[in-house]
Amino acid sequence: MRIVLADIKGQRGFVQKDVVVGGYGARLSGFSTLTKIASTVWSRGHDEPSVILAHLAAIFDGAGHEVVFTRDAVPRAEPGDVAIVLSSLVDYRNEIAWADLARAAGIRVGFVGLAASKLPQLFDDHADFVVEGEPESAAMRMAGGEVLAGRVKSEEVKDLDSLPLPRWDLIGVTSRSSLGNGWARPIGGLPVLASRSCPEHCTYCPHRILTSYRYRSVASVLDELELIANTSGLPVVFRDPLFSNDRERCLALADGILARGIKIQFECETRLDRLDDELLERLRAAGLRAIEFGVESVSPEILKKVGRRPIPEAQQRRVIATCNRLGIRTLGFYVLGLPTDTWESIAATIDYSISLGSTLAQFKLLTPYPGTPLFKQLKPLVYETDWEKFDGFTPTFKHPSLSVDELMFLLGAAYDRFFLRPSFVANYLRVEHRVLRGVVDRLDRTVSRWHAAGENREMQRAVTS
Repeated sequence: MRIVLADIKGQRGFVQKDVVVGGYGARLSGFSTLTKIASTVWSRGHDEPSVILAHLAAIFDGAGHEVVFTRDAVPRAEPGDVAIVLSSLVDYRNEIAWADLARAAGIRVGFVGLAASKLPQLFDDHADFVVEGEPESAAMRMAGGEVLAGRVKSEEVKDLDSLPLPRWDLIGVTSRSSLGNGWARPIGGLPVLASRSCPEHCTYCPHRILTSYRYRSVASVLDELELIANTSGLPVVFRDPLFSNDRERCLALADGILARGIKIQFECETRLDRLDDELLERLRAAGLRAIEFGVESVSPEILKKVGRRPIPEAQQRRVIATCNRLGIRTLGFYVLGLPTDTWESIAATIDYSISLGSTLAQFKLLTPYPGTPLFKQLKPLVYETDWEKFDGFTPTFKHPSLSVDELMFLLGAAYDRFFLRPSFVANYLRVEHRVLRGVVDRLDRTVSRWHAAGENREMQRAVTS
């Protein structure tokens, strides 16, 4: 059987799919001068292939089927027998348009992913089957000859070590400079899942709404890293929401990378209260180069209202200082517009993002994603009916304290204040010279005063209008 795996490339703005936002995806189209520039640059120079489809490619190839991969907006002339489309929330119209064309050409089409699992009604009329759940079990049944139809339940694989390692070569990724099948050059890194789901209970996060939390053995992860190092040589992006949840397991992974002589660079996402100096030093020696982490809000009270366990400020600063010392890039995530947020609390969070000293920051608006506890809580306030606008940067519900204009102003101000300051450049380039550092600090204070004055004038105009 000839199986087409389709990861349709986003057409508007900077689109991320696969396991980003749990699988719903994100889209930055640009809502200010700075973010429009960022959207253009990122969409042209950054791409990340799908680990979901790479796993499916391994399953189908292992069962003796022919695997064809595409990112094209229009199905290719040479049809397959069955096509499996990676679904998203932010770009589902492109995906169902592709499916309609493929079905018209005689191809049976199915959808996989979080969006298809939680909002199957978006895909039902454009597919022969929609897989609900992690797709590997359904794919194994399909590879064995079962004809999938309608809404298909797919049970989670309890033993993740039993899955074949992803076959990146079958989806067009062979090296850093690979240009095949629509990938940008260079590919930033290959996603790796050392675990699935998340053990935390944040009410707004989609990462834990599909399946239970479980993880692979260290040996299995090492086998995958070794394969990547020996084939593509690409860096790795661990897509676990809480990579360092088990400290001893992380230490064993770092020691295993060094013991096997695996030459690889990687980044991960985790909580800062799951890191310490010894762990960071061992991970850095093994190839860690960047860490992403959630701060979300500076207010512990606001965080507790959405099920997020606050992390003491001293711990956050201590970890970032260690990362700076070790040369590990840091990226802090912030969510503006949490239900009990006010203008003042968001302004304090923006100030904190600057003072914390991370290399980079990402700011998003609170989005009540379908299937999360927060969506059920805020459903009476959700006014947006276009699911593609649940992209992380668009207001979708009536906030108790802030208007749409105020939320968008604060979101734009967060990016401007963080990135348009001399100390951001200095921190990013790791400027160490004391004299230059002093000049940069003085410039930064001046620019901060300009921003503050400008924000006050803008707010006065917004209120009076």
